[in-house]
Amino acid sequence: MSHRVGVDLVAIAAVEQALHDHGDRYLTRVYSPDEVADAGSAGHPDPSRLAARFAAKEATLKVLHAHELAIPLATIEVVRTAWGGVDLRLSGEAATRATEEGLTSFSVSLTHEEGYAAAVVLAEEAPQKR
Repeated sequence: MSHRVGVDLVAIAAVEQALHDHGDRYLTRVYSPDEVADAGSAGHPDPSRLAARFAAKEATLKVLHAHELAIPLATIEVVRTAWGGVDLRLSGEAATRATEEGLTSFSVSLTHEEGYAAAVVLAEEAPQKR
């Protein structure tokens, strides 16, 4: 079995600026309502948590080999697991691209500290039929 890995690093200040400049329009274009809720409380999402999710979306695009495709970021969702970790859920164009690329499962790891957030995404490729 073969794997693909994507990684991305985001400056938390860039997400803070996007929130300041575009507010709810930025949030709804990039994140699902569950992602926004998971990133904070009472309508005030934590920019460091949003930045980590943004990094996961960009790392996923790398794994999907979708650099030149217009896949909406909101079709890549970071979801909370029952044990408190995170996982990826793809829908729409992102899910279609994963199927086209023969990707069968995804894993994600997020981190944020000292002004930066990062994510690593690992995807398994289905065995190729001969």
